[in-house]
Amino acid sequence: MNGLKVLFNFYLDASIHVALSVISLAAITSVLLNIPVNLFLIGFIFFSTIVCYNFVKYGVEAEKYLIVSNVYHKNIQVFSFISFLLAIYFLANLDRKTWLVVAGLGLISTLYAIPFLPKAKNLRSLGGFKIYVVAVVWVGFTSFLPVLDFKMPLTYDLWVLFAQRFILVLILILPFEIRDLQWDDKKLKTLPQVLGIQKTKMIGFVLIALFCLLTFLRDEVAPLEIIMRLFLGSLLMAVFLLNNTFKTNYLVSFWIEGIPILWFGIFYSLETFF
Repeated sequence: MNGLKVLFNFYLDASIHVALSVISLAAITSVLLNIPVNLFLIGFIFFSTIVCYNFVKYGVEAEKYLIVSNVYHKNIQVFSFISFLLAIYFLANLDRKTWLVVAGLGLISTLYAIPFLPKAKNLRSLGGFKIYVVAVVWVGFTSFLPVLDFKMPLTYDLWVLFAQRFILVLILILPFEIRDLQWDDKKLKTLPQVLGIQKTKMIGFVLIALFCLLTFLRDEVAPLEIIMRLFLGSLLMAVFLLNNTFKTNYLVSFWIEGIPILWFGIFYSLETFF
């Protein structure tokens, strides 16, 4: 039993779960747009997510990242290094135009944790800016890259899709902001720090409603997609209504972060069945 708990904790702590969430959103983009899934792109997104998240969590200070005495963190470090090599392999099999976008997103991800100049602030420490940086990177990896890889023209419907994905990521981040309220530096000026927990949840409700309503602004949308977006909106609404504190780590790290995985599983099953 202890062995399973260790494996489960490693699954969460090594960012495997969040990587599955990211590729689930990328796969949903492919299903929604009826474009084939590029396994090289999915592989790159999966392993690069592991590398980025583990670097932000454990490697903000280079000395701590390179010199690790804790065996558990050492295992995560080795896993991250293997993931980096695999990410390079998958990236090498993608179009060079994709490389340019990846370079831009990679730069944003790096500046999120490490300042460009020695005395400058990183993007994460800029007051109230953190969640928007994360949302932009997620939109880039899960929406824009699949579209770019398939060489689709950027239509009005696609911009609405990008906007929905941006809002969805903001919604998913809010429970983490609430959970980390007691630990986050006050200089971060997160929404819970500035507005309090209840007002932050109210913003979450407004974003959920906006996320659902944007579906009806698209020129072409399948009935099943409308149903699934309303289902996702209802699920997110339940998360905000039924949980008062978001202090349980497993609740946030596994269940809330796993919502995209659940959404993809149900959506893909229904799309295949019908």
